[in-house]
Amino acid sequence: MTFPAGTPRCIDGQGPASSDDAPWLIVGAGALGQLFAASLAAFRPVILLGRHPARPAIRLRKVDGTDVEIALERERLKDWIAKRGEYSAPALVVLATKSHDTLAALDALTPSLAPTTPLLLLQNGFQVQPRISEHWAGPVLCASTTEAAYRPMPKPKPKPKPEPEGDSHSDFHLSRPDVVHAAAGETWIGDLTGRHAALATVVADDLSQAGIAATACADIRQRLWHKLAINAVINPLTASHGVRNGELARAEFRPRIEALISEIDRIMRAEGIKPPAAGWQALIDGVIEATATNRSSMLQDVLAGRPTERDAILWPLIDAGLRHELATPALTALYRATPH
Repeated sequence: MTFPAGTPRCIDGQGPASSDDAPWLIVGAGALGQLFAASLAAFRPVILLGRHPARPAIRLRKVDGTDVEIALERERLKDWIAKRGEYSAPALVVLATKSHDTLAALDALTPSLAPTTPLLLLQNGFQVQPRISEHWAGPVLCASTTEAAYRPMPKPKPKPKPEPEGDSHSDFHLSRPDVVHAAAGETWIGDLTGRHAALATVVADDLSQAGIAATACADIRQRLWHKLAINAVINPLTASHGVRNGELARAEFRPRIEALISEIDRIMRAEGIKPPAAGWQALIDGVIEATATNRSSMLQDVLAGRPTERDAILWPLIDAGLRHELATPALTALYRATPH
């Protein structure tokens, strides 16, 4: 949040006093957390919290293919909590964890945060966002983003030969990046309660100045449901079949995709979510085409042996079907077939 240097401010009449030197705390050192941290670090103080020890830098491969190394403060989550008194109160906490880890991460952080600290949620699905928005005392913003990033998987290598000491330039170019910014996208920021439009605008402006195109919006619930519809088709199918997004354009997948879209359309109507102007089929086909070479986040999790976000992405739709007494055989079959 950008204010005159050293001037304490409160956001929306809530939240802790904030100034230009108050850090953003980014929790979760996955692809999106690292991308946001690396982008913001040149603009404002950032602390990136992860599970494992890490050097105080991120090696980012930009969209144009060039590598840059960005210095920033990194800590393990538990170490930051233990040393909490050594840090300034965060102006904003960005929760960039996987959906199934978010509540545990927030629970661990809560004793170290002012109860009105603003939060920004970057999770897939529509599961943790309503729960945190309802129970957190401070402002809770949600983001829907089409930024594409991934962490390269390590490749088995023969034992390296010793390098000359001090050849840091060579080391940099031989090392793989920590995160790859695969494609620039758009990010929408809003809150489910409709009470924090001013805060959403400030956060979106800060992200945009840092190179992440962001816009405050009043319809974040609809945008989250639209992204959920896209993810519910692409992520589980690519993960269960081990294919890149573009493979879903093959004729063999068409009947399953059409069946999923039919169920999603009925659920969205029951939830009061307007369909995209061109329709659900065109929206999902467009994403498949635009991201043809990408591995979905769920497929990346499967390949890396990590838990997937099956519950966060598919269960909200199935649960809505149950609440509205709508049959969901295609979604339920996909849920059962998807690795978890």
